[in-house]
Amino acid sequence: MIEMTPDARTNGIARIGSQPIALAAGALIVILLGVGSITLWRAYTGTSPEADRVVASRQLQVRTAQASEQLVEKTRGLEVTQQESIDQLQVVQDQLQTVRRLLAAQQADNKRLSEQVSALTEAVDGLRQSFASVQPSEPSGPVARNRSIRIRSHAMKNVHHKPSKSRS
Repeated sequence: MIEMTPDARTNGIARIGSQPIALAAGALIVILLGVGSITLWRAYTGTSPEADRVVASRQLQVRTAQASEQLVEKTRGLEVTQQESIDQLQVVQDQLQTVRRLLAAQQADNKRLSEQVSALTEAVDGLRQSFASVQPSEPSGPVARNRSIRIRSHAMKNVHHKPSKSRS
């Protein structure tokens, strides 16, 4: 190994330090050669990561915008469908309420008619029983008919000629 004396070290550093412009110029040339070689390599291969990133980000923005538009359209469609469903439900509820009122009225009519039929049935049964109890006790034939006519006429006279209290 070569040993440097302290004077040699100082001379080497002094020599580099005395020519800073040459050192800076050399570093600048090395940097420019590196940038130039990278530019030539990208130009030769035709790929640029920045351009690819820009294109990818633009495609992502377009896709995002399309997805947002689709979501907005679907949301509007759902709102319209929901409002239509609400309107249809309201119509069905109104119809159901009308049917319930009609059914209640019909049931009331049925009850009233049933009560009337029951009353008429009882009246007919009463008349049948009355007729059945009167018929066997009367003699049959023309004598019975004359007798019933006399009873009726006598009842009519009594109804028309009620005795007044002033004559007593």
